[in-house]
Amino acid sequence: MSNVYLNGEYLPLDQAKISVLDRGFLFADGVYEVIPVYGGRLLRMREHMQRLQNSLDAIRLENPLTNTQWLEIAEKLLLDNPNSGPGDDKYVYLQVTRGVAAKRNHGFPDEVNQTVFMMVNEMAPVNKEELRQGVSAITLDDIRWKACHVKSISLLGNILLRQQAHDNGAAEAILINEGLVTEGAASNVFAVIDDVLVTAPMGNRLLPGITRDLILELAAENNINYEERDFTEQELLTASEIWFSSSTKEILPVVELNGKPVANGQSGPIWEKMIDIYQACKAKLRSGETS
Repeated sequence: MSNVYLNGEYLPLDQAKISVLDRGFLFADGVYEVIPVYGGRLLRMREHMQRLQNSLDAIRLENPLTNTQWLEIAEKLLLDNPNSGPGDDKYVYLQVTRGVAAKRNHGFPDEVNQTVFMMVNEMAPVNKEELRQGVSAITLDDIRWKACHVKSISLLGNILLRQQAHDNGAAEAILINEGLVTEGAASNVFAVIDDVLVTAPMGNRLLPGITRDLILELAAENNINYEERDFTEQELLTASEIWFSSSTKEILPVVELNGKPVANGQSGPIWEKMIDIYQACKAKLRSGETS
């Protein structure tokens, strides 16, 4: 049984309990983060902590811990949860809610302690050959709220969209807001348009992905032309490559969109270059060369 952290205690997962009056349970009043771990080293911890702070600020909730305390908890859980399967890749999940109030009320309670939770899960090893096979996707109208830049635990819209994709035999949904591509139901979206790597600009329509930002940095360092700009669903439909990115899926090529092949129906040359660059970046993290 894995060990987790809950409100100052380290305990087995099956012993971790919260009140039914927790506002995270009643209202999805909270935020979360997912941090990849390679070779025991957390990927871009500083950036994840900044995004957590931004999300907490957006919902008017104080950060219950310092960055040093968050790191100490994560490192202890990583030591307490050795891998039971192949590989050494993991991810840290952390969540903060507004906590337990005396009664259910939409307004903020006057005094309440946040509920703080963290756990570690194993991440399946990434195999380039399996990735190269790619996935299918469909486009769907973006039905979510107007503050998608907040990493909120309120994910019902994302869940419904992802399930609609699955119901149609696709791995993921690419969301369209007023004719423009925003992101996936649980990922950021890239497209290669006229040999330029394109992704939607930051704003309240999409989550500021840490993996997304790393891909853009690596593109800049390796002479891959890219643009952060609005692009339309029609541009997406004629793109020569489409990718998803996320903390746990890394960079995944889309080879079929709305039942039709993307270009020749295979992973493209820019993805092939970027996945090698990304794996090299992970290797440096494992060796301690980068953070």
